[in-house]
Amino acid sequence: MRPKLSLQGRALALLALREHSPSELRRKLHRHARAEAVQAAVAAVAAAASPFDAPDEAALAEAADSIDEAAVAARLDTLIDWLRAHNYLSEQRFIESRVHVRASRYGQMRIRQELAQHGLTLGGDAAQALRTSEYERAAEVLARKFPQAPVTAAERARQARFLAGRGFAADVVARLIRRREDRRPVDDGDDSAA
Repeated sequence: MRPKLSLQGRALALLALREHSPSELRRKLHRHARAEAVQAAVAAVAAAASPFDAPDEAALAEAADSIDEAAVAARLDTLIDWLRAHNYLSEQRFIESRVHVRASRYGQMRIRQELAQHGLTLGGDAAQALRTSEYERAAEVLARKFPQAPVTAAERARQARFLAGRGFAADVVARLIRRREDRRPVDDGDDSAA
């Protein structure tokens, strides 16, 4: 049987797998921190009981319910601060990692929204780089999903919705769809092959 990891050990194991934002790491560790607090409270009640009697079940349940959530949050805050101080946790590395992974499939708005869910914002240089490459990235994403240019208005709308759903800017979507239509082979109406 493997030894149980401490809260710090769990945090380091999670960070060894991939970069995490502080809010994401806090959310993942909260359950474990709370379980450790409950276990400590139950152990204290059991230790206070007579060595010849089993601890009162009601006292154990009350100890488990009386966990101080502020103390659990403070413990997590202390751990997050320690991880930052020792450079195990870095918001900048998380942002760079997330942008690197998402940029080939999503637009700037989607990436910004995802970072905002983690309580982070995209820096000026990274935002500028995404803005600069937005058109090319959108063209690649669209070409993978829809190799043919839209022929009908319904197809045009479908492709535009797809790109908008991926977080690409509306002006980029409109320019790209228009450009694909302009490059579409034109049917000259020659029926001589028939």
